[in-house]
Amino acid sequence: MSTRIFQNPNAQVRVYRDPDEVALKAARRFARLADQYVVGCGRFTVALSGGSTPRAMNSLLAAPPFLDTVPWSSIYFFWGDERCVPPDSQDSNYRMARETLLSKAPVPEDNVFRIPAENPDHERAAEEYEATLRNFFLRIAPKSSTAPLPNVPRFDLILLGMGPDGHTASLFPHTPALHAGDRIVAANYVEKLSAHRITLTARTINNARNVTFMAAGADKAEPLKQVLEGSDQPETYPSQLIHPQNGSLLWMVDEAAARLLGGQTLEGETNK
Repeated sequence: MSTRIFQNPNAQVRVYRDPDEVALKAARRFARLADQYVVGCGRFTVALSGGSTPRAMNSLLAAPPFLDTVPWSSIYFFWGDERCVPPDSQDSNYRMARETLLSKAPVPEDNVFRIPAENPDHERAAEEYEATLRNFFLRIAPKSSTAPLPNVPRFDLILLGMGPDGHTASLFPHTPALHAGDRIVAANYVEKLSAHRITLTARTINNARNVTFMAAGADKAEPLKQVLEGSDQPETYPSQLIHPQNGSLLWMVDEAAARLLGGQTLEGETNK
C-alpha cells in the first residue's frame, strides 16, 4: 500500500489507509529511532501517549518481530500526560502502557518513569515529575549540552495524539497550561471535563528531537485541517503550539482524518 506524503510548511504529513496501518508504521518508526539513538548515544528516551492508536502501536511492539529486535534495555520511558488517577485506574495512561507493552517487553523497572498523578496535590505532582525529568536529563546531558534549550529535557521521541477539539497531551483549549511560562511540567484543570491533568508543556515538547502525532478517524478531520492549514489559533487548537525548534515534526494520520487536507502528494512510500 502506497502512502501519501504531504509537506506542510510546519510538518511532514503521512497519510495511511486506516488506524491499523498508522499503528504499524508508528511501531516501525519507534523501532527505527530506538536503534538509531541506542547505537549513536547509548540510550533512547521516549514519552508515551494515551489513546486507541498508541494502544495498538504498543501491542505491535510487544509482539514479534519488534519484541525480539528492539533494544529494550536501553530505552527509557516517560509520559506526555496523565489523568489524575491512581496508576491502576482504567483511565491511567501508565496502566494502558503497562498492560499493552511494559509488562510484556523486557524493559527494566528502573527505565520507567511514570507521572505520580495520584497525588491529590496536583501542583506538587507536576513539580515532582518536573524534578524527575530535570534530574534524569541532567545526568545524561551535562550543562555544556548544545541543545536548543539546555535547561529543558530533550527527548529523542515524544508521541502525541490529537483530540477532536484540537488538544494534544493534556494541553486543552483555553486552559492554564497553555501559558505555563518556563515550566517543564504543568498541572492543568480542564473545566469541560471537570478533571485535573498533569502534562508536559509545549515548551518541553518543542525541545524534542522528534515529535510524532498519530491521528485517526473522521472526527479528527476538521481539527487536523485547522491545525495544519488554518489561521493561528493556539488557544482554540493547542496542537498548533507544537513546532519543534531543532527537531522533526511528523503527523501520521489515516485517510479519514486527512480527508479535508488540501495540497498535493509529494511522493509515495511503501515501507516506512
